[in-house]
Amino acid sequence: MDKLGDPRHDLGIAAERAVGSWLTETGWRLLGRRVRKPGGGEVDLVALDPDGVLVGIEVRARHTGRAGIGTESIDARRTARTAHTLAAFAAGTAVRHRGLRIDLVSVMPEPGADGRWRLRRIPNIGA
Repeated sequence: MDKLGDPRHDLGIAAERAVGSWLTETGWRLLGRRVRKPGGGEVDLVALDPDGVLVGIEVRARHTGRAGIGTESIDARRTARTAHTLAAFAAGTAVRHRGLRIDLVSVMPEPGADGRWRLRRIPNIGA
């Protein structure tokens, strides 16, 4: 069930859209949003990077730095679940790829600039 009107949910949706746009503008091919695996597990975005690697992208957004940065919310258990979901997606798609990887994108609104974001991609967090 969607949490319409929940500020955290709204922030997450806006951040995922911003990351998806940013990636496609830089040569990535977006293949899925909020991809779920039967039995549990979800990947925020799935994309093919410019080198042909299938990437599961975890998007972590924060309104401010008070709650810490988004990268602090990822642990080994979450990364493993993401990896299983990405592998299930890869097994069920005809899209050719040169391997799998999990990236994290940390997102914060740009101070004083409505609709602008600070985006920081950290590649290969599952390594």
